[in-house]
Amino acid sequence: MIEYPQIVSLPIHYIQNKIREFLQEDAPDGDKTSLAIFKANEKTSAIIQSQEDMVVSGLNFLNYFFDERTKIETYFKDGDFVPSNRQMAKISGYSIEILNRERVILNLIQRLSGIATLTSKFVEIARPYNVKILDTRKTTPGLRLFEKYAVRCGGGFNHRLDLSSGILIKDNHISAAGSISKAIRKAFENCYPMKIEVEVDNLQQILEALETGVDGFLLDNMNPDTIIKAVKMIRAYPGGNDIFIEASGGINLNNLQSYVDTGINAISSGSLTHSAKSSNIHMEIIL
Repeated sequence: MIEYPQIVSLPIHYIQNKIREFLQEDAPDGDKTSLAIFKANEKTSAIIQSQEDMVVSGLNFLNYFFDERTKIETYFKDGDFVPSNRQMAKISGYSIEILNRERVILNLIQRLSGIATLTSKFVEIARPYNVKILDTRKTTPGLRLFEKYAVRCGGGFNHRLDLSSGILIKDNHISAAGSISKAIRKAFENCYPMKIEVEVDNLQQILEALETGVDGFLLDNMNPDTIIKAVKMIRAYPGGNDIFIEASGGINLNNLQSYVDTGINAISSGSLTHSAKSSNIHMEIIL
């Protein structure tokens, strides 16, 4: 079976560099409003609170927004379900620092929690059928590691991280190579022993690919009935039970149920990252 490394945590230097970049973008020459109102040594406290039910992601990064002079208390951890109107964290420190980081902190946690929450809804439907929910490369440029981490917080799994992480032969590769068999054979010749997955959209392509010894199939834009036929064909082939099968294309929460009982190993959905609605949270000064 094809499996990719999972992003269950992020390197500290990566988090620090990204947060530094985010803060620089939002206040390239300081927060003029806060600097005009508060003295450098004035202190305050703030709480971060949920305003809807969610699976939280990004709360674990809160400490990286401040140095040791700021006290951070978190009451949930990434991957936890957080009910609406619950206090998620408390920040105590310098007023200027808290206020000039407020928007970036909220943006990141809202975005990642939205992804984790949507993913958890997919996972809840797919879990009884032992079908994995996978993300894709349809992520926000510059936020890919964060967003794939959020998918894991929601109980989903990571597909390949990037173009360097695995071979997935898609329709344009096939067109440029001349055929599925030509594309797969060239990939095996040049990249063995990397596992090779191929995207197909009809049963004839599956037959052609099976003869090459491909390791996995992405069944693209097939309806559930066709997927059942495709799975039966693949599993009946010698060694077919070891071939990875995923479905993708147009699968969403409304029609997911009809796909999970087709015998596939996984469903990949770009909507986990490109269509997730940010969760609703807010920060409130309490002192």
